[in-house]
Amino acid sequence: MKKIFLTVGIAILLIFVLTGAYFLPPVRWRVDEWVLRIKYSLNPPQSVVFVPGSAAQNQPVSAQARADGTLPPPAVYTATPAATRMAAIDPTQAGPTETPAPTLAPTIPSTPLPGRISLKGVVYEDQHGRWNYCAPANLAMALSYWGWKGDRDVVGPVLKPDPKDKNVMPYEMVDYIQTHTDLRVASRVGGDLDTLKRFIAAGFPVLVEKGTYLTDLTGVKSWMGHYEVVTGYDDARGVFITQDSFTSPDYEVTYDTMEKGWRAFNNVYLVVSSAEKSDQVTALLGQDADETANVRHAAEKAAQEIYATTPIDQYFAWFNRGTNLRLLQDYTGAAQAFDQAFQVYPSIPEAERPWRMLWYQTDPYFAYFYSGRYWDVLSLANTTLDTMQSEKNIEETYYWRGMAKQALGDSAGAIEDYRTAISYHAGFGPATYQLQQLGVAAP
Repeated sequence: MKKIFLTVGIAILLIFVLTGAYFLPPVRWRVDEWVLRIKYSLNPPQSVVFVPGSAAQNQPVSAQARADGTLPPPAVYTATPAATRMAAIDPTQAGPTETPAPTLAPTIPSTPLPGRISLKGVVYEDQHGRWNYCAPANLAMALSYWGWKGDRDVVGPVLKPDPKDKNVMPYEMVDYIQTHTDLRVASRVGGDLDTLKRFIAAGFPVLVEKGTYLTDLTGVKSWMGHYEVVTGYDDARGVFITQDSFTSPDYEVTYDTMEKGWRAFNNVYLVVSSAEKSDQVTALLGQDADETANVRHAAEKAAQEIYATTPIDQYFAWFNRGTNLRLLQDYTGAAQAFDQAFQVYPSIPEAERPWRMLWYQTDPYFAYFYSGRYWDVLSLANTTLDTMQSEKNIEETYYWRGMAKQALGDSAGAIEDYRTAISYHAGFGPATYQLQQLGVAAP
């Protein structure tokens, strides 16, 4: 009997020790990593494919919801430029042999740029030892150049109320700069390599978001979004100098690699400056200083890139076209462009597929929702959640699924999704607004 009690006691003690050890960050990180590897091997996320539904399936079901004000205008979620209609591209039209339409490229004084520039003054930060800390680390670096004294753990809790949030979007960085610092920021899309060089040569580091292939927690090299602060370039060697939070300071990226990776995020870029230098930033932007003109320029850039030679570049170009049409409030045209992107997606080799795309960019939800295709919003949200084998903590996905459920008459399901969004991002404005409209208290 004593032996039995002793065995039971040892077993109980072992359970307590193992349980306690699990909550030690290094141990928990390793256990979670192995659990994630098993889940992803059983259900590979790169094999998950979204197929837009038929037009009949996506007819508006709850038109009264829009009429009585329970569905918000797009501006409730994010600011958009003034409405400017642009026709969607007909995928059957002739390709690049046609004479292209004139573009709205920014008008910049033709001052020759130096062949090499390397800006100093950025305080390097890595993203390691934290979950998905690329954005906090890079924003801290971008701010440090202008004398800001914080670090990644100062901006992190604001950008990521949920420590395991899968993504921080550029607009969230802009909001942080505008509300927590005395610095200025310009956020634009459709940039190119000359854009980066022009700002760097004038003394402005540039924060970019781009796609890259890195070894993830499952031990697999796969596509993911990544921020970098670009602080220099060297024309003779064809490289940009970046402060890469995942790799190292002064990490060199070839012009070609930058161009391909940046395309995945609509060539978005943020330029931080002091208040005294904000006019200089405006001048360097040229015509792109006007946000609507900038989006039109980016839409035309994406249109020209649709005829890229590889499926993944075509996918990004169609996606960017849809993103820019959405920003211009041409929701039907945007939805058609996203349809084309999702048709191209299965032709991308599985190992190269950007299966995390909807973790970072939510414009298809806007386009499908505001063109009345609520079933596609619902299906796309569910497909996105299927790519997440660990914590499914992307508040925007639940928000848009809730919006689709609400439009389809499932108020209870919508309320549940809005509350889930807020549980992952405390005080998340769009979901809070919807709950208020439904007469429900936010958690």
